[in-house]
Amino acid sequence: MSEIARRQKTARQIWAAPGGSHDRVIQVLRVALPVAIGVLAAFLAMAPLYMRGDVSFILDKNKVDVAKQRMKLQSATYRGEDNRGRPFVLAAGSAVQRSSAEPIVELNDLAAGIRLSDGPAQIVSPGGRYDMESQQAALNGPITVRTAGGYTLDTHDATVDLKTHRMTSDGGVTGATPQGTFRADRLSADLEKRTVSLDGNAHLRIVP
Repeated sequence: MSEIARRQKTARQIWAAPGGSHDRVIQVLRVALPVAIGVLAAFLAMAPLYMRGDVSFILDKNKVDVAKQRMKLQSATYRGEDNRGRPFVLAAGSAVQRSSAEPIVELNDLAAGIRLSDGPAQIVSPGGRYDMESQQAALNGPITVRTAGGYTLDTHDATVDLKTHRMTSDGGVTGATPQGTFRADRLSADLEKRTVSLDGNAHLRIVP
């Protein structure tokens, strides 16, 4: 046997001798392996409880941005009935309700369809505010009223009660009816009866 072979045999004998490094490694593994297996088994058993995809967190109300608009809708439609049980429809290109504390909806590009004694009528305005409790619409800008009987009314900045079909202005108005043009500080119109009352500095021009 060569000198190198004797040295390798001697090293293996020393490593495998009782109380040597081999015994120390075996003693450590006898403790470490069962512990590692127990930890792995516990992790696999508890993993389904922590892997549901849910995330919990706490928000500080003083640091979270609050939405300025409660609800914003595109192509909104509101329906109701007048005092005689006849249906009306209020349609808008967009609607925004600022707060749940008040039943006021801001409308853009709105058109109201109401039913009168001689047929349907339409009220058109570029915008306004609709009170869902009183069923009144405060309209801004130019307002046009057209009925099936050929009656027309053009004015601006007025409030329409969709239950009673009455219109009242919030200030000075100008407008037109089949009889002519008018101007006054205030206006009150009954769309059902087709009457217009002018109050304050009233000017009426009759068209023959």
